[in-house]
Amino acid sequence: MMDARKFRILQAIIDDYILTAIPVGSRTISKKYEMGLSSATIRNEMSDLEELGYLDQPHVSAGRIPSAKAYRLYVDQLLGKGIIASDDQESVRSYFGNRTRQIEDVINHAAQVLSGLTHYTSLVMTPKGGELHIRNLQLVPVSSNSALVVIVTDGGIVRDTVVSVGADLDADALYNISRMLTERLNGHTLSEAQTLLRDAEQGLRENRELLDGILHFVNDTEGKGNKAKLALGGTSNILNFPEYNDVEKAKSFLSVLETKEKLVQLLENHSEMAFTVRIGPETGIPELNDCSLVTATYRLGDHTHGTLGVIGPTRMQYGHVLSVLNAMGRQLSDLLGQDKE
Repeated sequence: MMDARKFRILQAIIDDYILTAIPVGSRTISKKYEMGLSSATIRNEMSDLEELGYLDQPHVSAGRIPSAKAYRLYVDQLLGKGIIASDDQESVRSYFGNRTRQIEDVINHAAQVLSGLTHYTSLVMTPKGGELHIRNLQLVPVSSNSALVVIVTDGGIVRDTVVSVGADLDADALYNISRMLTERLNGHTLSEAQTLLRDAEQGLRENRELLDGILHFVNDTEGKGNKAKLALGGTSNILNFPEYNDVEKAKSFLSVLETKEKLVQLLENHSEMAFTVRIGPETGIPELNDCSLVTATYRLGDHTHGTLGVIGPTRMQYGHVLSVLNAMGRQLSDLLGQDKE
């Protein structure tokens, strides 16, 4: 049975092991953590914790290390208290300028910032292109018979292209068409926009060439953006931890990062949950059995979510990681949710 004293001892063991990566003995807990308990009492409690499945004992050491079950209890207690606010919000904000950027630029930058602040491997994933919602469509004259089409979504500029237009369409006419199409497409996904554009053909018969060009562009944009994009940062950070001094173990971890497919599937399964913490085997990826994956979400406008997270050893600094992810999620939501019109 897990009582308050056992939990205090377990928490001390976890905190110490996170900092040192050295198996923890009863004398260490007795000396470093003022609990008013003798080494013998702590040793007995540690034996009970081992029987309960919260501690493991490496063969070559007299000390104990936390099990995945122990980290799960630790994290659940942490989440139950709420994400602790800290100066991480200001630290994250200082890395981002206020200028508008395309979402791909933002997530690549965010991945580097996140790995730098946590010292773990970071992941930042965009939503699928088809999930993005259109804010406006702009037509800008390029020549007497062509115009630049720019689609702005709740995740930034998706893409632009040049389409053919009739010689009688000047800048004012293109502006009016842009405004009419924006009214029809605003708030709709790229997939929905294709149907709406076909419906608009009745009112734009004389500009059929232009409409066909826009429709082809939207269809092509959705097709190319139908897969979520994943940016990684600090891929070699795992090598800084003694648990990964084993070459084969490190290669196995890096192979998962290289292919990305398993990670994308894992992130998509919980893409709308505020926070998730998967510890060891909970990831469902054998190569990550000795790792934890902590994720959070960020918003793109009112409809769409992206995901960010970090991967590190199970002795991760969970409190700090959750605080940084919380701050980063808010910053990305502010940055990508701002009015780009």
